Amino acid sequence: MSELITAELVDLDLSADTKEAAARSLAERMTASGRVTDLEGFLADVAAREAQMPTGLDGGIGIPHCRSEHVTEPTLAFGRSAAGIDFGAPDGPADLIFLIAAPAGGDADHLSILSTLARHLMDETFTGALRTATAPERTAALIRGDEAGAAAADAEPEPVVAESGAEPESSAAESGAEPESSAAESGAEPGAEEPAPSAPVATPPSAPAPFRIIAITSCPTGIAHTYMAAESLEKAGQAAGVEVFVETQGSAGFQRLDPQLVADADGVIFAHDVEVREKERFAGKPTVDVGVKAGINRPAELIAEVRQKAALGETSAPARPAAPMDKGADTGDNFATRLRKWLMTGVSYVVPFVAAGGLLIALAFALGGYTINKAPSVAEHFLWTESASWAALLFQIGSVAFGFLVPVLAGFIAYGMADRPGLVPGFVGGAIALTVNAGFLGGLIAGLIAGAVVMAIQRVRVPPVLRGIMPVVVIPLISSALVGFLMFLVVGTPIAALQKGLTDWLSGLTGANAIILGVLLGLMMCFDLGGPLNKVAYAFAVGGLANPNEGSLKVMAAVMAAGMVPPLAMALATTVRGRLFTKAERENGKAAWVLGASFITEGAIPFAAADPLRVIPSAMAGGAVTGALSMAFGCTLRAPHGGIFVVPLIGQPLLYLLAIAAGTGVSTALVVLLKGLRKPSPNHPAPARADTANEVPAAA
Repeated sequence: MSELITAELVDLDLSADTKEAAARSLAERMTASGRVTDLEGFLADVAAREAQMPTGLDGGIGIPHCRSEHVTEPTLAFGRSAAGIDFGAPDGPADLIFLIAAPAGGDADHLSILSTLARHLMDETFTGALRTATAPERTAALIRGDEAGAAAADAEPEPVVAESGAEPESSAAESGAEPESSAAESGAEPGAEEPAPSAPVATPPSAPAPFRIIAITSCPTGIAHTYMAAESLEKAGQAAGVEVFVETQGSAGFQRLDPQLVADADGVIFAHDVEVREKERFAGKPTVDVGVKAGINRPAELIAEVRQKAALGETSAPARPAAPMDKGADTGDNFATRLRKWLMTGVSYVVPFVAAGGLLIALAFALGGYTINKAPSVAEHFLWTESASWAALLFQIGSVAFGFLVPVLAGFIAYGMADRPGLVPGFVGGAIALTVNAGFLGGLIAGLIAGAVVMAIQRVRVPPVLRGIMPVVVIPLISSALVGFLMFLVVGTPIAALQKGLTDWLSGLTGANAIILGVLLGLMMCFDLGGPLNKVAYAFAVGGLANPNEGSLKVMAAVMAAGMVPPLAMALATTVRGRLFTKAERENGKAAWVLGASFITEGAIPFAAADPLRVIPSAMAGGAVTGALSMAFGCTLRAPHGGIFVVPLIGQPLLYLLAIAAGTGVSTALVVLLKGLRKPSPNHPAPARADTANEVPAAA
């Protein structure tokens, strides 16, 4: 690989007066050196990146940058402007301009070089040396961190890039080490002269553990801002006596922080302009969420803000308590763990389509009856004054939304496996699953196949010249062709036969078989309260709505009824026996009434997180009762969501409400009984009244 920057790529007298002119001047040097193949195409990519967010930084720095298919190798051009150029920085024009160019398929080693430079831009010694350098050779050597080159260019001392980041830390370490050394010596000498050692050696109290912050930094390109924010936050943390651990989610991918480190963190800072990956790892902690430039420009404020939130007890949305199968699982530990995450990624993206499409269809049935599905297209026939036309409109919009379920499921399962390159073959495979009547099960298999195919292609080493077209041409082309071949000619027909058999089985469910299935679905819905097992049961029910029959409509009714039980039971329990719950739980109980009535099972999570051994078994018992009764009563449901708000659309609505009430009563009685049997803590005796300030501890 050629050097990142050479003297030919340095302009110490940049005469441009606008950021566009500056980028063009520096890009022309890259083109002349053979590092950019298409000047106008590259400048268009630079302009597109600049349109996303200004690239000016405090301290007189401009860093226009992009990844482009017109770049042959990682390249940096540097220009120094006497008049200054406006790159949108809050503190005014920039006099140091770095144009960073990375190839579209640049590998991790190349991008790490660019990230190292980005970190050095935060060092005042480095930028000061660039402002006083008089020769392009010296400047290029400084930026490269080339000691020999810098020394050869002139007789100035140590190279700034290689040493600037280390000197302050080294001197700080030395200044911190000397007092400790002298203290140890002063404690050792008296001990040698006097038989009874004095107190200083034995009595100093151990210093409290420092406040610990996890930070995530990312920007659209992942080249400069990502790493500069990381460096800025780390330095501000050192100045504030706070431990800051940064996970940079840049173009070269990201290395996940140790799960134990995340679990022990006192606060979280998100400094990002793209979505934080695997954000659920940080849920339930004091969190500050800002753009990446805030992480660069005001890191001390962010650290102070997250510490203040921690002191006040403010947190982000509470983390869902892991199901027993998930506890202690590390990311990517084993295939089963990864498979579950892939499937749940697909299901999580499907749910909004289900809710929107299903509720629109339910409203259409409410307005126009169940025969509204036979109405002609509203594009050809629509009367503004007829309710039937409005019902047909709602039904047809909902049907279009429902038509995305299987492709979205497949596409985002593949996305969970292979990131964005998996989307195209995943969606194609899901659409083919619909074409061959393989249904929801076919979409699930198509997503796994698409993800596996893309992952296999990504393992193939390709020449550097092809890397730029891999994500936009080669991977979509080859993966879509392979997934299409497999779905049409190999696995599609057997899956369609299996799907038909499952549909026929559901339609023939009666008597004891239906009740047993209702019990099983009720247990699954209440086991992890919105977790993986809950989502599996819900996805099973929603999949049946794609081709509804009597059996699949009964399954949907049982699943929704059972999912309403846990929050309703906790709400009722806090009402009838409030003294068994903390003040916070009683407040959560008020909200749980609405959440349960709306079929939001997660409303019971705060109770399960505090007392899982009593709450979860109680919820499961009530869910099983409700699921069994719903099946036994023959209740049906065409809407995939809505809770009591879609009761008018339910077959046997009064019996359906009776099933929910029975399950809620069972869960309430059990949780009150189990909590009542608990022995009060010796340090916190049970309160005599429900409004006592100190409550019975909720932990098991």
